Amino acid sequence: MRTTISQLRDMKGRGERIAMITAYDYTSAKLVEQAGAPIILVGDSLGQVVLGHDSTIPVTLEDMIHHCRAVVRGTQKAHIAVDMPFMSYHAEWPEAVRNAGRILKEGGANSVKLEGGRDLVRIVTRMVKAGIPVMGHIGLTPQSVNQLGGYKVQGRSPQQAAELLADAVALEGAGAYAIVLELVPAPLAKLITEKLTIPTIGIGAGPCCDGQVQVFHDLLGLFEDFVPKHTRRYAKLGDDIRQAVGTYISDVKDGRFPTAAESYDMDEGALAKLADKA
Repeated sequence: MRTTISQLRDMKGRGERIAMITAYDYTSAKLVEQAGAPIILVGDSLGQVVLGHDSTIPVTLEDMIHHCRAVVRGTQKAHIAVDMPFMSYHAEWPEAVRNAGRILKEGGANSVKLEGGRDLVRIVTRMVKAGIPVMGHIGLTPQSVNQLGGYKVQGRSPQQAAELLADAVALEGAGAYAIVLELVPAPLAKLITEKLTIPTIGIGAGPCCDGQVQVFHDLLGLFEDFVPKHTRRYAKLGDDIRQAVGTYISDVKDGRFPTAAESYDMDEGALAKLADKA
């Protein structure tokens, strides 16, 4: 049985912090679940850390469904939330609902995540009525990076702060089961968290959110193009991988790999007969 949205809400009620981590393939998802994460996000950040784009904007719906399937195959207990990519929910609500339904039906996800606030209330309401659990996402919304003028903290001015609070309340009213707060000042994130009855998941939003989310590749030191301020590196696997692969290359060049222990034998009689024929 996978973690349900009701269980995630209960975690907030108990004051139990929620650790959410991204994963994009079978192997990483399996490891993340084994480590104990109750919820995994198949983020459109895969556009940067997996596909090599400079933003999340080029990611397609097919990309998200493809990677979601792999993550689902690697897990049994974690709740699988999936980002809806840019322009997959920004037009008319029927198209948005159909696309979200594809992520659940074809990808095997348990919920979807949308970037935006009050402007998405109608869409979120329709999705929830259709039986599709929705996680909101406000503050810095990476799909709007071109409009925002870069990756900047949101909500510092009184007007921006009031708008983000209104967005959060509206999303909860529309039926969202949780909301990601990205690059939001910690005091504002605390206020929003206290105002809502649904969990808030922070990323660059301080310690007072109900949970936190980090990108798998950032957490483990695998992605080195850019290291956000809000990231804590718990390992430096990029260094370990380079060293391991470098040692392998040296061993191949110098004849140290493979050895007899890494090779397979065959019957000497069969080999002798083959040699006679040759």
